[in-house]
Amino acid sequence: MAKRNPGLRLPKTRAVFEALVPAVVAQKVPGHQAHASYRALVESLGEAAPGPVHLTAPPAPAVLARTPYWTFHRFGIERRRAEVIIGAARRAARLEETVGMNMAAAYERLEAFPGIGPWTAAKVASVALGDPDAVPVGDYNLPHTVAYALEGRVRSTDERMLELLAPYRGHRGRVIRLIGVAGVSAPRFGPRMPLRDIAAN
Repeated sequence: MAKRNPGLRLPKTRAVFEALVPAVVAQKVPGHQAHASYRALVESLGEAAPGPVHLTAPPAPAVLARTPYWTFHRFGIERRRAEVIIGAARRAARLEETVGMNMAAAYERLEAFPGIGPWTAAKVASVALGDPDAVPVGDYNLPHTVAYALEGRVRSTDERMLELLAPYRGHRGRVIRLIGVAGVSAPRFGPRMPLRDIAAN
């Protein structure tokens, strides 16, 4: 896979809060639902980006910090995820400090925030900090995809995924990215994860 994608790089945005919001939105929901929610959030609370093309920049921490949790309901985001975003927005400067930390300290800082666990921290570290070893443990589909790519099994677990990735320690995130770029995905059986109805939350 690496030979077929020789130009693949893992950049880092150094924009930690900006990476955190879509990661929190994506917690425990199907990908298409997360994308729709984040797009609605940006279109509603973001601001016009500079330049001649009509684009919308994500909302600044100050905007989200003062947004009531119930406003997020119209984006399909229930109170728990909304409060994680609001809480992080109020301490966004502490998040941005992780850019200057070593990776272990950065993960420790990220996971010290309420509602941010290993999965979310890995997602953020991959995008904002350029961690080539980021592995989002707890993902719904990733263990199956990795196992299918590396040993041909269609179903797997986090534990087995970590075993398969162990020889690539230090670059496990890079391997995951290569698998994604190669278009490998395990066959799916049964119904998709149901859409979440947040009306009662």
